[in-house]
Amino acid sequence: MIFKRRKRLIQRILIVEDEPLIAFELETYLLDADYHVVGTVDGVDDALEHLASGDVHLLVTDMRLAGGGSGLDVAAAARAQGIPVLLATATAPADGHLHALGCLTKPFAARDLLRAIEIVEALKDGRDIDDLPDALLLYRTYEDE
Repeated sequence: MIFKRRKRLIQRILIVEDEPLIAFELETYLLDADYHVVGTVDGVDDALEHLASGDVHLLVTDMRLAGGGSGLDVAAAARAQGIPVLLATATAPADGHLHALGCLTKPFAARDLLRAIEIVEALKDGRDIDDLPDALLLYRTYEDE
């Protein structure tokens, strides 16, 4: 029997991270897993520019960004466009649930990031999920969007 891989609903990912080593690490994880990184930026303005392109399937953003901006500003813009958001930060913000599907708590392993993306995709596709990684705090299901 031949099993076909399910076509990914999430292929194009925007990373917003102001720490260069972490940004490089996230990009490497995603590229190694055959995702397309549409951009790796460190500030709100650059992130909003990428989101405006309409070619982003998922936003992964830190909270504190270069230039004093907030990841929640970017997350709010993404959610308004129907783009799912994963926060990636050391401490989950109290109001993160207003703009994101979930929060990956740093430090997290590559497998946690990739599993979190699989979970977002499963939610988007209406499939049941199980075995959340310890690093992932899931705020809502996709139906709540």
